[in-house]
Amino acid sequence: MIPDYQSLMRPVLEHSAAGEIRIGELVDTLSGELGLSQDEREELLPSGKQTVIANRVHWAKSYLKQAGLVRATRRGHFTITERGRDALSKPDQRIDNSFLKQFEEFQDFQNRKPERSDKQKSEIIDETADETPDEILRAAHKKINNALSLDLLDRVREAPPAFFEQLIVELLIAMGYGGSSEEAGRALGKSGDDGIDGVIDQDPLGVDQIYLQAKRYAEGNSIGSGAIRDFFGGLSLKRAQKGIFVTTSAFSPAAIETAKGLGNRIVLIDGRQLAKLMIAYNIGCRDQEILHIKKVDEDYFG
Repeated sequence: MIPDYQSLMRPVLEHSAAGEIRIGELVDTLSGELGLSQDEREELLPSGKQTVIANRVHWAKSYLKQAGLVRATRRGHFTITERGRDALSKPDQRIDNSFLKQFEEFQDFQNRKPERSDKQKSEIIDETADETPDEILRAAHKKINNALSLDLLDRVREAPPAFFEQLIVELLIAMGYGGSSEEAGRALGKSGDDGIDGVIDQDPLGVDQIYLQAKRYAEGNSIGSGAIRDFFGGLSLKRAQKGIFVTTSAFSPAAIETAKGLGNRIVLIDGRQLAKLMIAYNIGCRDQEILHIKKVDEDYFG
């Protein structure tokens, strides 16, 4: 199990006591000492740009630096200070945010913000939080998106069937299906569609097509295997090779197995995945605010 960043503060400080150390090398060393599995060593943050263990070691070092227990020496390297050695002189002393708060430099770091209330300041750095600021931010972002997903699905379920069918077509075009042609995607309507709700042309002449089935069901009303077989029958009548079945609810285990048994000719998108795709491609929602997360450019200071 990967320790939280506060639990890593003392090991980071102990290794820096041996002399100048490179942060990347320290991540590998600590991973070995902690007995992390290969999967744990390679586990990435949601951004996919940094491993969890590296992120937590970096934050542990950063907080130690803000409290004056370590100092940077050159690009990507740091070493312990006399204050850091004093902290290590007590073997049983846990080194965490509560411990660092005794130092004026760390207090200044906590309060180095625009005018905020005491409550807001305490929310910036929680001395008891196990998560790094990166993890806290992403967890908050996930909560916001989860709430947005539920709202989007509720609105889609309340909309007319034709609206839902057109929404699916617009979503797939936004995802890159059908290219840029205005006629690449279209809802077919109710009459004479042989169980097909929409179609996406994969090429300008419409030679290769993907057919769509859209079921606007309430939560808890799962799609069964019968609906998958009916859709497959509609694809056969169209002599189609590919189909996408979208619902605002979920697919039963039998429905999922039925789709698998058809050789991946039918892709299933349930309500949770639908909402996630709508958010990712700005269908039914839009960006309200963009936060840029930046880090020190080591090359600049090198």
